[in-house]
Amino acid sequence: MLIVNHCIQIPLREFEFQYARSSGAGGQNVNKVNSKAILRWNVAVSTALPDEVRTRLFKRHRARITKNGELVLQSQRFRDQGRNTADCLEKLRALLLGIATPPKPRKASKPSTAAKGRRLETKRILSEKKRTRKRVHPTEN
Repeated sequence: MLIVNHCIQIPLREFEFQYARSSGAGGQNVNKVNSKAILRWNVAVSTALPDEVRTRLFKRHRARITKNGELVLQSQRFRDQGRNTADCLEKLRALLLGIATPPKPRKASKPSTAAKGRRLETKRILSEKKRTRKRVHPTEN
């Protein structure tokens, strides 16, 4: 059971793991051991996920979700399958924790009086600077 928080608990039978050969350093061991873990989880049919969390997951992480509704995560950080599998589950846990709570609605705010004054003062200074750059006509003296 993957426990994300008090209301999101996902049974491990919903996950499908595949293993492949890792890339990168590792000597001859990397050529013969399938240590990279790939986690596949069908988010669209999962009953462990509340609907509002599922919609936020689809919205925020659509690049990680296939057309069939499967979330795909992989890990090849370690040199053995067990730790890479645990790392995949930890990545999923962190991903779900990030979207478990709904975002706070933004309150519309107005600029303060001091901020308005600074903006107008800056505009006045720039306007003056540009005005002094103009060519002086002989008839204006």
